[in-house]
Amino acid sequence: MKGAMRVTVLGGGSFGTVLANIMAEKGIQVRLWMRDAQQVESVRQNRENSKYLPGYPLAATLEAHTSLEDALSGAELVFVAIPSGGFRAVVHEARAYMVPGQMVVSTTKGIEAGTFSMMSEILADELPDARIGVLSGPNLAKEVAAKQLTATVIASESEALRELVQKTLHTAYFRVYASTDMYGVELGGALKNIYAIAAGMSNALGMGENTRSMLMTRSLAEMSRFAVSMGANPLTFLGLAGVGDLIVTCMSPLSRNYRVGFALGEGKTLEQAVEALGEVAEGVNTLHRVKDKADQLEIYMPLVAGLYEVVFNHAPAAAVAKMLMLNEQSSDVEFVLPRS
Repeated sequence: MKGAMRVTVLGGGSFGTVLANIMAEKGIQVRLWMRDAQQVESVRQNRENSKYLPGYPLAATLEAHTSLEDALSGAELVFVAIPSGGFRAVVHEARAYMVPGQMVVSTTKGIEAGTFSMMSEILADELPDARIGVLSGPNLAKEVAAKQLTATVIASESEALRELVQKTLHTAYFRVYASTDMYGVELGGALKNIYAIAAGMSNALGMGENTRSMLMTRSLAEMSRFAVSMGANPLTFLGLAGVGDLIVTCMSPLSRNYRVGFALGEGKTLEQAVEALGEVAEGVNTLHRVKDKADQLEIYMPLVAGLYEVVFNHAPAAAVAKMLMLNEQSSDVEFVLPRS
């Protein structure tokens, strides 16, 4: 594969940078598009993304660009690693430099405001002739950068896209599994961010391992209930993009959403928590959008409702936690396959 294809990564945050570097280290021609000219210069001169991944050396062959036209020229495979708030605008601008049949993969775990669109749906809107996929899983960028053993999921209706992404990203430390349930994989990646905020908050409040276990298990049930209502396959949530991603974001201080929740549990305001983070925590926006959609569809989501009160209405976290214990006791496992 060395030198045989060109890949573009749109978005120079931590995960976009790591993905680009994985492929560049394999000898693939990779261009990384970054909005910030100073970041581009840092990559070119110092071989480092000093803002998001200081101390992580980048391959000498990795190219950085501020021009979408230059970054996308001749690319066979494009990864879009743009926060959900700016995702559509960047893709809309980029489509002038893209060609029919191009393979485009979203790595963004979020939901668009107003439309409740997944990123794959935005890609389908803006690039109707593209072959589309989504990449999701328990992938903390700093651990991938440190070459910790990691697995992810590429989901697409296109077998050719799935196979190409597997070959392109596979290394001795980064393994890529395939799925055809693009919507379920993407929804799992977006929803788990909400519950990571709750997990960080519970830890800051000094709650124990029993509480964390309960929280994560009920989060998975709530995610699955919402996903089924939206038409997804609940079994997808038993995989890496569901329970796998939920575990890592609810347990690791490296998770941005966990850190926002921890700050809220310490008594900081949402604004203070986000400012201290210095990066986008998709869970905050996703919480607002999922709460609105759950209310609209009358889906029972007590964890989302309680967390919403803490994050947006400044309700005391400890009081909300006690209130949740008094809610309706629903079934433990809601989706059971027949034994025969």
